[in-house]
Amino acid sequence: MLLIARFTVTEPAPFTIRAHRALELLLAQRGCLRGLLVRSTESSETWVLTVEFASVSAYRKSMSPFEVREHVIPFLAEADVSETAAYEVVLEADPTAVRRHTSLLAADASTVRLGEAGGPAEPR
Repeated sequence: MLLIARFTVTEPAPFTIRAHRALELLLAQRGCLRGLLVRSTESSETWVLTVEFASVSAYRKSMSPFEVREHVIPFLAEADVSETAAYEVVLEADPTAVRRHTSLLAADASTVRLGEAGGPAEPR
């Protein structure tokens, strides 16, 4: 599971301090594998935080502790929300092989919107 959060940053120093704290808190959680904070080489105000989790379950559990909800969730809430942020791994590659992962998405995942966990309010 990969979390990708895009930010527009006008003051890098306080932003990187907050990102550092967010990464510390997330990486202290079981199943959080690694994180990167990167800045665009083409636009100095464009930054991306990526955090890799062992599974969707590990991602969800990592977001539960109080300190994470207190510091990380508000930080991530400042990210650009025009694009999705959570992705499942489909292919994983290293120099020795390319591995395919089984999708964890439900067969009807694209038919139910956020807030419609029991199903759509009206048939589509």
